[in-house]
Amino acid sequence: MSAAVFYVYVIRSQATGRTYVGHTSNLAKRLSEHNDTGNHSSRFTKRIAGPWSLVYEERFPTRKEAFRRERWLKSGQGREYLKSILGVGC
Repeated sequence: MSAAVFYVYVIRSQATGRTYVGHTSNLAKRLSEHNDTGNHSSRFTKRIAGPWSLVYEERFPTRKEAFRRERWLKSGQGREYLKSILGVGC
């Protein structure tokens, strides 16, 4: 039995350049949900024109670690870090 993997990810709207940070255990499914124009679970990406593309990801062995990293990436320091590695505002 393989261990679960959790992802922290950053996606960017190809239409507006806006970014979104989240975490999930199934990255492909979650990206598909963000790009679904019908009912999906992200109120943020539903309001902003897509399509959304994956621009950054990190892997973690536990959901707790992934959630902690997501929270940090949404902080001022985390946004600056993403800006430095992605070259855009986050």
